[in-house]
Amino acid sequence: MGERPCVRRVLAAALLLTLALALACLPVQAAPAWAQAQASTEELMRRGRDAMAEGRLQEAMEAYAAVPSPDKAHDEGEYASARMQLARLRLAAGDHEGAMQAARDVLEHFAGHAEAQNFIVAVERDRLPAWERFLRDCWRFLPSLLSGAGMTLLLVFCTMLISPLGGLVIALGRLSSYRALRAPCWFVIWLFRGTPLLLQLFFIYYGLPSLGVTLKPLTAALIGLGINYSAYLAEIIRAGIESIPSGQMEAAKALGMTYSQAMRRVVVPQTYKRLIPPVANEFIALIKDTALVSTIAMVELMRAADQMFNTYFNVTAIVLAGVIYLFFTTVFTFVFERIETRVGIYERR
Repeated sequence: MGERPCVRRVLAAALLLTLALALACLPVQAAPAWAQAQASTEELMRRGRDAMAEGRLQEAMEAYAAVPSPDKAHDEGEYASARMQLARLRLAAGDHEGAMQAARDVLEHFAGHAEAQNFIVAVERDRLPAWERFLRDCWRFLPSLLSGAGMTLLLVFCTMLISPLGGLVIALGRLSSYRALRAPCWFVIWLFRGTPLLLQLFFIYYGLPSLGVTLKPLTAALIGLGINYSAYLAEIIRAGIESIPSGQMEAAKALGMTYSQAMRRVVVPQTYKRLIPPVANEFIALIKDTALVSTIAMVELMRAADQMFNTYFNVTAIVLAGVIYLFFTTVFTFVFERIETRVGIYERR
């Protein structure tokens, strides 16, 4: 009887050993496919980044190209990032078709991927002849630029109406014999000629609201440009008036004219020819200074060009804006030269 328990223990041990061996021989259950793919994707992305950092671009392209297609249930965007990196590397290597194919791979899985769509458009544009690219850029940018140019002309013409009148009033005030008129006019000239136009626009648009005065961008721009150019024109007009010999005023008074009549009928008309060149110079500068109003949320020519450039990173928008500015200044120069010739026709006889 004593031998039976011993036999049972031996049999139990043998059974346990057999079970252990059987379990050891069973294959280990593999990790989920998506987890293996994720680990593989991360490794490939790391290899690609390291290769790019070390300048091994061919190895980087191979690593990014090996990134597997995404699993819709477990995707964090590595596939799209890898393919777009591959597209950029191929484009840098001059392989336009390969670069576009990499971007198309992204669109197959992510139909609304904006970067891939824009990349394909950019590559197709780069493959066009230079002249055709330029014409397409002009067709795309000109509508927005011409709209901004219209706002620039509006600012210029309104300022040209405001500033000569304001400059004449300030100039006459500076020449007045009454201190109560001279002092305020001197202060306006001193303040607006001594501070930058940009600072003045900032104060009018951003500073006045703190004092309870809120203006629209167009109103603020017209006020800033109008007062600033009135101050500059005031000194030009004052210099023109003082350049007329004093005998003209004395002769007018001898004929029985009052001071205001002499200024209006004798002195001021003689200053026109002398004022046109410096006034024309100021108005040409005004065309360019209107670009400053883009800082107070106005969309004029410069702001429109800046928006186009920041959207498409295409220097053609800036070039076209420069051409439009040159066109405006050329036309204004020609017009003022014709006016100067017309006004001075009697002096040349």
